[in-house]
Amino acid sequence: CKSLRKQDFVSPCLCVQKEEMQEINIIGVSRGSEYSPNHVGNDAAIFNKVVEELRRLGCKVHACTEKEYVASDVEGDVIFDMARDAATLRKLKHQEDKGCLVINSAYGIDNCIRKPMTELLLAHGVPYPPSVIAPTDRGYSGEYLPCWIKRGDSHAMIKEDVSYVTTREEADAVLRSFHSRGIAEAVVNKHLQGDLVKFYGVKDTDFFFWFYPGPCSHSKFGLEAINGEATGIPFDVNELKRQSDKAAEILNVPVYGGDCVILSDGRMEIIDFNDWPSFARCREEAGVKIAEYIYRQAQKKLKL
Repeated sequence: CKSLRKQDFVSPCLCVQKEEMQEINIIGVSRGSEYSPNHVGNDAAIFNKVVEELRRLGCKVHACTEKEYVASDVEGDVIFDMARDAATLRKLKHQEDKGCLVINSAYGIDNCIRKPMTELLLAHGVPYPPSVIAPTDRGYSGEYLPCWIKRGDSHAMIKEDVSYVTTREEADAVLRSFHSRGIAEAVVNKHLQGDLVKFYGVKDTDFFFWFYPGPCSHSKFGLEAINGEATGIPFDVNELKRQSDKAAEILNVPVYGGDCVILSDGRMEIIDFNDWPSFARCREEAGVKIAEYIYRQAQKKLKL
């Protein structure tokens, strides 16, 4: 497990004297458990860590669940969230449209759904596997085999939402299964063989953490085993951070995580990008950096 910087994570924000701080009222919206497959505890832990650090910075934080947020009339100038539910995102978008600062943006969270994410990253030149959008009401007609077939209308919620296939027959079966579940389109990514790397970052900060997933990884569905054990192909970590920050800017999700494949020649391809992951391997460092990012953005928003 490696971070971009080897030194301790220290920020000048933590050195501000308490009497110099101005209280900022912030709403925090946690992620519904149904959107945290095999990660309920880890998602709750990073959310609670950010709440703790914001309060340490002098902020007043009202923490609530997605359901509580939707049912309440609470409003604020600053909201941070790990939301995924459609009703929560509608309300957050309404707040954003009225001028509220929302991190991560509800519009950005929608951008991380498979189909728009694929289209946006490819359109803006982010290294990403060759991909097609495939309708699920017919057989697979694409050229990529082996490949990954992923539901196009949502984040992955169950293991069957992301499938690795090696034959056209397997691809047809996955598309039929999606169609039977009411999923109209799938994203098909060409399979890339190489070292799989997971990463976490916070845009516009020096925080970037990466690691090779293995048996001890905090995996949702165990699909990392397809690429096998990493061989340690050399790659440019600074370039991975640069491309990841670029993707975060394009998708409008400054708090992010993802996966990439390092090819045999050292080139990298980002194969997945997520809004606000669990940061399970680096929660303490990440929680501090996320809170500081929110705090700085809130200061700018409120002109403090």
